[in-house]
Amino acid sequence: MIITEQKPLQEIIDSLKNQAKVFLIGCGECATTAKTGGEPELLRMKEQLEAQGKVVLGMCIPSAPCVAAQIKTELAKNMKSLREADAVLVLACGLGTQSVKENNRLGQVVLPGCNTLFGAVVDSQGSFIEKCSMCGECVLEATAGICPITLCAKGLLNGPCGGMNKGKCEVDKDKDCAWVLIYNELDKKKKLDTLRIIREPKDFAKTTRPRKIIAAK
Repeated sequence: MIITEQKPLQEIIDSLKNQAKVFLIGCGECATTAKTGGEPELLRMKEQLEAQGKVVLGMCIPSAPCVAAQIKTELAKNMKSLREADAVLVLACGLGTQSVKENNRLGQVVLPGCNTLFGAVVDSQGSFIEKCSMCGECVLEATAGICPITLCAKGLLNGPCGGMNKGKCEVDKDKDCAWVLIYNELDKKKKLDTLRIIREPKDFAKTTRPRKIIAAK
């Protein structure tokens, strides 16, 4: 899940300085869960923009605006309103905003209403916890399903640093050392021998951006 936060209202108003008529687009998946781009957030944004003298011509919430087929369908359904709009404000992650821009054939300015923060899991309390850095070289099979690239402040691959103290991280003493967590989990599974294997430095070329994967045909 991609976690976002709404931009400050004044920043949004400033970005719409020369656009009077606005169309709003949300996200039915990640931004809805994060409460930054679901129906309540779009309705609230509509009220706030209208209070600033803007005209909100309409809104839509595709399930996943980052999927071209879905955003094209929603744009087609709302073409009449979109034709009158000066700008499209997207309350979704940066992927959704860019997807709207690429698939909106009318060519209006497309603006982000959210800041994209990180990819996360959602725990049983509904909190968002960053656990994957999308590094392109997963090591979870060797680290008991705990990612040292993300959870270790230094991204270490072969055990804790010398600053670990009483199981806590040197960088943030309120956080458990990722490698202590990994050790304890491997110990429970009787797989401590895994730690004897020295891992080579990460191949950071695998995260060279931008990346593209061609869909299988």
